[in-house]
Amino acid sequence: MNKKKEKIRKIVLKSMSYLILITLGIVFLYPLLFMVSASFKTNQELMTSMSLIPKRISFDSYVSGWNGVGSYTFGHFMKNSGLLVVPVVLFTVMSSSLVAYGFARFKFKGHSLLFGAMLSTMMLPNAVVIVPRYIMFRQMGWLNTYVPFYALSLFACYPFFIFSMVQFIRGIPKDIDESAFMDGCSTFGIFVYMILPLAKPCLFSMAIFQFIWTWNDYFNPLIFINSVNKYTVMQGLRMCMDSSSGISWGPIMALSLIAILPCVIIFFAAQKYFVEGVATTGLKG
Repeated sequence: MNKKKEKIRKIVLKSMSYLILITLGIVFLYPLLFMVSASFKTNQELMTSMSLIPKRISFDSYVSGWNGVGSYTFGHFMKNSGLLVVPVVLFTVMSSSLVAYGFARFKFKGHSLLFGAMLSTMMLPNAVVIVPRYIMFRQMGWLNTYVPFYALSLFACYPFFIFSMVQFIRGIPKDIDESAFMDGCSTFGIFVYMILPLAKPCLFSMAIFQFIWTWNDYFNPLIFINSVNKYTVMQGLRMCMDSSSGISWGPIMALSLIAILPCVIIFFAAQKYFVEGVATTGLKG
């Protein structure tokens, strides 16, 4: 009898857990589903109906939204974001992994001090460093270009990624390094042929995070870029919201959906490595 009651109690608790999770899932997914639905509605229907099913499917929002503002189409802003994001991701992965390898595998004078200084920069909000960076890049003549973003990623100015990579590399047995060294592999060769292949999950996690953060960044491009010709997706999306006249929300919803598609595709394409990288990085160290 007690076993039967215990079984019923487990079934009830499991059913309640699923019910709560499904409810929360619907609440969190509703804004996204509404955005998808609204992109196929007319502006009038969008303002008068909260239904997720359009009365009449219309692609006018995508057509008018893609045409953009002025002489620039939304595709131009997408191309600019690609020119900005792809090099930043590649440079970040290369530089951060190389710096992390040095911190994780070598002991040198001032190692602890430099590592602590690197970690302390994680506490600095972006608002504190944005003004010095702006002055420095202006003196270098790099404003209104993508060079400031390339430089920050090339010189490993992202301590979060360095710290994550250090934690991962520390979990790789040093016996692998010693075996490769005895077989004639150089220090850099060990990094390229041994460490990087084993750290693939962490590298993928780093790349996904940097891609999403840089793609969605609005503030930094707004500070360093002042030419419409070089605006990114987020700035181009903001240009479509002209408050001086009535805002047509249909194209805004359509363009918002297009803007998040690269991030969604990248995330799900590398989801396996991303989950593995986050799990192993959090457990090691």
